[in-house]
Amino acid sequence: QVQLVESGGGLVQPGGSLRLSCVASGVSFSSYAMNWYRQNSGKQREWVARINSGRGSSTAYADSVKGRFTISRDNAKNTVYLQMNSLKSEDTAVYYCKVYLNYRHFWGQGTQVTVSS
Repeated sequence: QVQLVESGGGLVQPGGSLRLSCVASGVSFSSYAMNWYRQNSGKQREWVARINSGRGSSTAYADSVKGRFTISRDNAKNTVYLQMNSLKSEDTAVYYCKVYLNYRHFWGQGTQVTVSS
């Protein structure tokens, strides 16, 4: 059974940093691309970043976070990270990690990030 557990959210001031973690179980982690999404109340869930599997683990980012967020993975720990720097109030959201396998999307429960002074 695939399970994703996010952590690392919290309250941070504008301009601050947070690092989110997502630990995966029940999946051959190193074989799959991992994604981060976010959802603010009243808005649709928004894709944030992606890291591919395999050697090199190429990455991609939404324009809204490019240059401020960095996605990475540690296959030995079955963990994907999202380093968030220069946070803005509009980054406030619940952040989710997601994996797609066997024609299904699997989501974690989310972790709340609040950027406020």
